[in-house]
Amino acid sequence: MPNIKSAIKRTKTSEARKAKNIQQKSAMRTAVKRFETAASENADNKTELLSSAVKQVDKAAQKGLIHKNNADRKKASLMKKANA
Repeated sequence: MPNIKSAIKRTKTSEARKAKNIQQKSAMRTAVKRFETAASENADNKTELLSSAVKQVDKAAQKGLIHKNNADRKKASLMKKANA
């Protein structure tokens, strides 16, 4: 544990940011998994889940949680599954 006041604050804020990043990344993964299960079962709400998953992936890329190319790859994979 740091002794300097600014270092203590930095530790606190970085922990809070880390928790928020983990939460957002988890939400992205959940949205993608929901779409993939709906796509494999030919569910009715497939298009809604696709748009939700793409939105979550875009958000994660915008915030720097995943790389832009990784996001593009994920979206292309989702679109491929949607059109299959």
